[in-house]
Amino acid sequence: MDHLTVIIGAGLTGLTTAAFLRAAGRPVLVLERAAHIGGQIRTYREDGFVFETGPNTGTISSPEVAELFELLGLEPEIATPAASNRLIWKGNKLYPLPRNIAEAVGTPLFSLWDKWRILGEPFRRRGGQPNETVGALARRRLGKSFVDYAVDPFLGGIYAGDPDQLVTRFALPKLYDLEQRYGSFVLGAVRKARQPQSERDRKASRKVFSVQGGLGLLVEALADYIGREHILTETQIRYINHPGAHTFGLTYTDASEEEHTIPCRHLVSTVAAHHIPTLFDRFPANESAVFEQLYYAPMIEVAVGFRRNVATHLPAFGCLIPSRENRRILGILFPSDCFRGRAPEGGALYSIFMGGVRNASLIDLSDEEISTIAMEELRDMLHIPHTCKPDLLHISRHRHAIPQYYADTELRQDIIRRMEMRWPGLHLGGNMHGGIGMAHRISQGVEMARSIIEETAIAERSARG
Repeated sequence: MDHLTVIIGAGLTGLTTAAFLRAAGRPVLVLERAAHIGGQIRTYREDGFVFETGPNTGTISSPEVAELFELLGLEPEIATPAASNRLIWKGNKLYPLPRNIAEAVGTPLFSLWDKWRILGEPFRRRGGQPNETVGALARRRLGKSFVDYAVDPFLGGIYAGDPDQLVTRFALPKLYDLEQRYGSFVLGAVRKARQPQSERDRKASRKVFSVQGGLGLLVEALADYIGREHILTETQIRYINHPGAHTFGLTYTDASEEEHTIPCRHLVSTVAAHHIPTLFDRFPANESAVFEQLYYAPMIEVAVGFRRNVATHLPAFGCLIPSRENRRILGILFPSDCFRGRAPEGGALYSIFMGGVRNASLIDLSDEEISTIAMEELRDMLHIPHTCKPDLLHISRHRHAIPQYYADTELRQDIIRRMEMRWPGLHLGGNMHGGIGMAHRISQGVEMARSIIEETAIAERSARG
């Protein structure tokens, strides 16, 4: 077996795990069900436009992100200063999302009463409810209008979720930690900013990034580094047995439907939660239900491009729509404001997001209905004349896009820990736990690789006596 690690799933988590294992000289095999790798990350090029049909950007919020780019010899493309502007729709107008307390006091987004509440935030008691939702926490500390016009659209943009269902310690653990450790978001942020940082910590610049030419090139760089001969697509896992510690037998079929069985010492799964019970023989029914019940919000992404930019808006990362505004979309990103080469010179590219928890049924609309909604909303919000027809319109759908971290997340995490203890050598990753952003996926992949490298080193020392 030579300490082979088999990784199920060639999304960002699985590929990152494989890359860091290869960097340590460890043998890997990556099995992917789809015909392409990268999970939801896909970049398209059409008529001078470069657009994504999955994640559009990431944030360098952990050192592991910078270290992955260093490993691959790839330069992240850092977003322009426009990316620091986030717009919020209220009434019939776009307003900048406040970036500090002074802007929060001056914005028309929040009520006068809640502006006083924001100023008084450092003096409120910390919460004692571990499963308090983000909406309840923010309402308690900052007020209703802050939830309506900051938290709600923010979570709509990240999770496509409902602030009154997402549990803070799972969905936004750093925010939860600020209140629990320091008693205040404001005081906590100030104190953390003053803490000394190591040279490695400073790699986490928190800058918004992509890759010049699109995020698909990050996936290609990962595949090249791992070695494409170590990645198999169009595979189907038949079953996995576990006769002993660090001993797995995995049976799968390849693209030609030929069956293979391979032994391995370490097994990594990065698949969606509802697929976990199908991988293992005799999976307990009560544990199976916990994985199958994780809700993934559906998403529709519509890329719209114009060769001549006629929209009127503040250059920005994009705009978000609060649910109380009752529009049919979640938000619009402005990729050509933030990155070079996303549209022809003088043109503009927009990514419109629809669906989510808020409007899940939209996923079943026809392409014609979706394109009509997208263009009506885009024209109305950005004042694009009806005479101006798009030069690009591309629709992509993701029925199981973004996992929602509700109160049952803790039970799922407990089961994951128990499974990994019960089956030494098993590592369960993927966005069913640990965060949904690109930085979360990269960090988790690095963490799993390091754990496997450490376990392997211990086993090798033990074998040498």
